[in-house]
Amino acid sequence: MTDIETIDIAVIGAGLGGAAAAALLQQAGFSVHSFEQAPEFTRLGAGIHIGPNVMKIFRAIGLEDRLAAIGSHPSHWFSRDGRTGEYLSRIELGEFALREYGAPYITIHRGDMHAEQIKALPAGTVHFGHRLVDLVERDGDVLLSFDNGKQVAARLVVGADGINSMIREKMLGVEKPRFSGWIGHRALVDMRKLRATGLEYERCVKWWWEKSRHIMTYATKNDGSEYYYVTGVPVDGWDHEAGFVDSSREEMEAIFGDNAHPMVKGLIDATTEVTKWPFWNRDPMPLWSRGRLVMLGDACHPMRPHMAQGACMAIEDAAILARALSLTGAADYRTAFGIYEHTRRDRATKVQTISNANTWLKQPEDPAWVYAYDPVHAELQH
Repeated sequence: MTDIETIDIAVIGAGLGGAAAAALLQQAGFSVHSFEQAPEFTRLGAGIHIGPNVMKIFRAIGLEDRLAAIGSHPSHWFSRDGRTGEYLSRIELGEFALREYGAPYITIHRGDMHAEQIKALPAGTVHFGHRLVDLVERDGDVLLSFDNGKQVAARLVVGADGINSMIREKMLGVEKPRFSGWIGHRALVDMRKLRATGLEYERCVKWWWEKSRHIMTYATKNDGSEYYYVTGVPVDGWDHEAGFVDSSREEMEAIFGDNAHPMVKGLIDATTEVTKWPFWNRDPMPLWSRGRLVMLGDACHPMRPHMAQGACMAIEDAAILARALSLTGAADYRTAFGIYEHTRRDRATKVQTISNANTWLKQPEDPAWVYAYDPVHAELQH
C-alpha cells in the first residue's frame, strides 16, 4: 500500500469477528482491508463453540464444510454435577441440530477456525503489525495512523478490536473494563491420557459445582484427538498486570478436586499446561456507532464466556452489519448503522445478560432462540 491509500472500509482487528466482517463486506462488493496489531497469525487461544446460528454465516462465506470437517460434533451439551456425575440436563445437538436448527453445532480450536478465516480473505488485504494509535474524522473519511508510521484513509471504520477497543475509546472516552469477579482456567488435554483412565469422556460436558463454579469440557477435533476445558471460578480480585498467568494442576485440584467425580479427577490428572485468565465486563453500550465509526463484538458487548456465544455474537454482528451496508450502500452509512444496531441490540444484550448470569443449559431448556436464528436471512429492523 502507498503511504496514504483511500479504501471503502477499514476493519480494525482481524480476530474472529473482524475476519468475518472483512469476508462478508468484501463479498458485498466493498473494498475492505483489515488491520491487526499482532505481528503474525498464531494458533492462539483455545477451544470454541460454534452454534448453527453462526455455521449459517460460514455457509455464506464458503467455510461451513471445511470447519465442519475440522471440528468435533457433540451429540449433546450435557450438564452434570461435578461431584455425583448426575445429569442436570441433556441438550440435543448432533443430528438434531442439523435437522431442527439447519446447520451443525461444532466445537473447534479457535486457532484452527481463525486460520481458515484468514485464508479465505483475498491476499494483500490483511495487514499484521498494524496497531492503531490515532484516528481523525474528516469530512469524507477517517484518517487512521498506525504505530509503524503507516496512514490509511477509510470512508468507514469497523472496530473489531476487542474489549480494550481503541475505536470505543475514541467514541466514548477512556474507561477501563471492570473485573467481573470471575477467572477462567484454560487447558488443552491430550485424549490419550484421558483414554488411559478407562472412562468414556463425552464430547461436550459442563461440570457444575455450587456458586456456579464449573468446568466446561469438550473435544476440539473431529477425530477426538484433542480435548479442552475452560473453568469459571468466582474470586475476590485480579492482581496481575499480565493478560493471563500460568496456573497448575495443583491449583485445579485445590479448586475442584474435593470429592470430585472420577471423570473430573481424570481430567485434572491429564492436564499438562494450564493458564488462568480474568473475565472483564462492561455495561451495555449507550451507542454502537458514531459518524463513520461502528463497533462489533467485544468492543461493544463483551460477555463472560459461560454461554459459549461471545465469538458467535461478534460474527452475527458482522453478518447483520454487512447486510445493512449492502442494503443502503456506503454513502448512506448512517441509516445502515441504525439498522445494524436496531437489529442486534436486544439479542446481543440478552445473550450478554444470560452469559454473565451463567445459567445457560444448566437445567433442561429449549435453546432454539439462539441456535435456530439465521443472521443471513433474519429480518432487519429499521
